[in-house]
Amino acid sequence: MKIRLDSGTPFNLEATLCCGQTFRWNKRGEWWYGVVDEKAFKIHWKEQELEIGNADVHFVKNYLGLHDDLNSIFSGISKDEHIKQAVSIFRGLRILRQDPWECLISYICATYKNIAAIKQMLLNLSRMFGERLCLDGYDFYTFPTSEKLAKASAKELSRCGLGYRAKYVHETAKIAHENLLDFARLRKETYEKARAELIGFPGIGPKAADCILLFSLEKLEAFPVDVWMRRVILRHYASHFPTEFIDKNKNSLTRSQYDKLSLFGREYFGKFAGYAQEYLYHYERTMQ
Repeated sequence: MKIRLDSGTPFNLEATLCCGQTFRWNKRGEWWYGVVDEKAFKIHWKEQELEIGNADVHFVKNYLGLHDDLNSIFSGISKDEHIKQAVSIFRGLRILRQDPWECLISYICATYKNIAAIKQMLLNLSRMFGERLCLDGYDFYTFPTSEKLAKASAKELSRCGLGYRAKYVHETAKIAHENLLDFARLRKETYEKARAELIGFPGIGPKAADCILLFSLEKLEAFPVDVWMRRVILRHYASHFPTEFIDKNKNSLTRSQYDKLSLFGREYFGKFAGYAQEYLYHYERTMQ
């Protein structure tokens, strides 16, 4: 099955899947393979044509954010030469619509870990508690349900390399399994209300909450901040902050500092600040 995009529709599959927003895609030959919503499927992109294996067009268009009007978004976020440069290099990078449950657990696991370590933890969890799938002779695993993780023992979770995060994963899984975590409702809430509620769950701080909101709950104004984004802001947008704030931002990132930096991103870039964040983040990690 194929999706043909017109020449004026920006799309960059490589940047979309490699920019750090998702962790369970792998390239085999010319195809990208992933598991989403309990289904393994594959994608190939060449010359404005997206070829799909084992998934329907509607699902893939939604998942890849192909309904987002990137040209309009670029017009809104292109406030300065630095963001314009990031957009020009990775033009077509899109924010995915990930499964909220998998995204939530992914960003609990992501605390103080690099991307390779996060990928390994999620693979371990899926192998141990998910269901095996096969596509083109390759084995894949569904992401474990909240029930599976809620019933897992601490020892089983620790075998997945989660460290202290195992406790948070287990506690949050129990909450979700008891139907106390309503993603459909959170998607309808304002950004502020949804963020405040997510931060109340075990292991979810402001950065994890912003990532979950941006990558799975369609809050495109969310502006996650980590050490990479702090570096971007202090290097290219320092004039927007008092000197004393810049001087105090050399070491650990406090909650107060996080909130100020994230608020700057939302106010400066506007309702699509999350897109600006992802372009700046990917540019900083790959080009600097």
